Amino acid sequence: MERIVVLGGGESGCGSAVLARVKGFDVFLSDRGSIAPKYKSLLEQWNIPYEEETHTEEKILSADRIVKSPGIPDKAPMVQAAVKRGIPIISEIEFSAPYLTASTICITGSNGKTTTTTLTYEILKQAGVKVGLAGNIGESLALSVATNHYDWYVIELSSFQLDGCYTFRTDIGVLMNITPDHLDRYDYKLQNYIDSKFRILQNQRPEDRFIYCADDPLTIKNLPNHPLPMRVLPFSVKKEEGCAAVLHDGVICVSLDGKQVNVPAAEMKIKGIHNIYNAMAASLAALSAGVDPKSIEQTLRSFAGIEHRLEPCGTIDGVDYINDSKATNVDSVWYALESMTRPVVWIAGGTDKGNDYSQLYDLVKEKVKTLVCMGVDNSKLKTAFAGRIEHIVDTHSLDEAMTAARQYAQAGETVLLSPACASFDLFKNYEDRGRQFKAWVAAHKS
Repeated sequence: MERIVVLGGGESGCGSAVLARVKGFDVFLSDRGSIAPKYKSLLEQWNIPYEEETHTEEKILSADRIVKSPGIPDKAPMVQAAVKRGIPIISEIEFSAPYLTASTICITGSNGKTTTTTLTYEILKQAGVKVGLAGNIGESLALSVATNHYDWYVIELSSFQLDGCYTFRTDIGVLMNITPDHLDRYDYKLQNYIDSKFRILQNQRPEDRFIYCADDPLTIKNLPNHPLPMRVLPFSVKKEEGCAAVLHDGVICVSLDGKQVNVPAAEMKIKGIHNIYNAMAASLAALSAGVDPKSIEQTLRSFAGIEHRLEPCGTIDGVDYINDSKATNVDSVWYALESMTRPVVWIAGGTDKGNDYSQLYDLVKEKVKTLVCMGVDNSKLKTAFAGRIEHIVDTHSLDEAMTAARQYAQAGETVLLSPACASFDLFKNYEDRGRQFKAWVAAHKS
């Protein structure tokens, strides 16, 4: 019996362990940290042996294959030890691939992938398609494959998940954009990160689809480096020729095989140029999956967005508070600031991932009156914007940051949490950061 060892006891790892159990493998899970109670319960429910707060080398290196959770870097000592032994190391997505009976829409990119994935899923769901949501959001793909049956999956894929894919193939692949992110995981080499994102193309056939942004410089620059046997469907807000989705006189126009989707951008609840791109990509994916155009248009008009992405949280003394905690890189913050229509008190900071803030300078000059830095070490952020913003405040907790933001914001203005950084210096994750922000606003509303 083949032995599968799973490294990591979170959503991805535990889902992989359940799938391994369902498929009859000898399975063992190991996590160097602690495993959350809900995941322990899942492992015990399926009678899966596991360990936490340690890695037992002899148990791990006895594996025929290792399924590695995406949060574990390749440089981790146990991963390196397995590589030296010649043990194949794959991702949860790769492990799930042979057992997939559903068609797949897989969405990746530096920014916009969560909104696009959720919107695509909602379009298919509202159209009556038996569809699952999986990957980097929702339930792990492995657990869903083990316990459900769908006709389609909409899957958000991070670069970390793609890195461990070799035979996996998607029917409809979507690449939203590529901007510098997670460079600390890619030896601070942008090309390594770019190559990771382009793994969304691997193994696609002529009958498959590849949807991409024709306005994204790094995507366009790197397309010639990859074979494109599949049908390509570019989208753009800057040009119309050769694109399957365009913005014409303020109307999102999507056309595929004689079917058309037409929705004025002003009629969507989600605002900003980034959401126009998201809507174009989701519409092309849904049309490719056979959804009726009228159903797509209806969901585009009704979709209200996702938690932690430009999420309105309330108003205090005439000041709007917006939670954009999911903006963990510079490009995502650019889109957030671009969508602001009122003077901004901007809360940013956290664990820097090799950010270059220069692309924000023009927008910051136009939109931001005060920068509230929130992190253990704010030196890089303060240096980047010194002399460019009238007021820069140094804070080291959420309560300090919120108190400062309230002090500087006046009626008719906006407090925007859009950090440009990871959250791990002060928070468990970006969700924890966003929920603490929302809780503070809720506690101080009159």
